[in-house]
Amino acid sequence: MEYSIGEFSRLTNLGIHTLRYYEHENLITPKRNSSNRRCYSDKDLAWTYFIKRLKDTSMPIKEIQRYAKLRAKGDLTLNERMEMLTVHRESLNEQIKALQEHMAKLDDKIDFYRQEIERTSLK
Repeated sequence: MEYSIGEFSRLTNLGIHTLRYYEHENLITPKRNSSNRRCYSDKDLAWTYFIKRLKDTSMPIKEIQRYAKLRAKGDLTLNERMEMLTVHRESLNEQIKALQEHMAKLDDKIDFYRQEIERTSLK
């Protein structure tokens, strides 16, 4: 199926300006129709969802661009792409661990306040 930029914007929940920026940065490369209008495909849609996922997991735009360039080169870059994603996944795991530690400290402080409130309200 083919989508206009407006349709694609609604499907991806990305603004038209963002889509044009992604194209300018060579992250997405929609085809053009005979009127030179952008025509996005289902393949573009799946790729854009993946870009959003990488962005949502704080992968820097330069790394996403690097990944996109490798992807454009085809299967010869499968190992490099897998390594990039593995490194990014490890980074996410480290962030999750740190966040869990922060959460535990916050829970401790909340428990302390609950106990203090109970203790002072019993007097």
